[in-house]
Amino acid sequence: MERVDVTILGRDYSLACPADEKPALLAAVRLVDQRMQTVKQSGKVGSTERIAVMAAIQIANELLAMRAPDGPLGQLALGDFKSKIEDMNGLLDQVPGLTV
Repeated sequence: MERVDVTILGRDYSLACPADEKPALLAAVRLVDQRMQTVKQSGKVGSTERIAVMAAIQIANELLAMRAPDGPLGQLALGDFKSKIEDMNGLLDQVPGLTV
């Protein structure tokens, strides 16, 4: 695990993550900080806690909007599709004599 120091809405946080996940963690921190800054600049929400909640709701709404709406895979998020495709590719790689 690697220690990562970040700043979100002017507050410092120390997080731990595997080294290979650091870029994704930093991208997530940037997204959260940007969203919280936007909520704060709207002037409609005052406390840091309420700003965080509003930003979390916005991010969750975007995540849920990325789900496939209908069909047998309707409950899968975009990342789940990627994972399933990688799993299928792994299975195909195990088939002897198959070239794709």
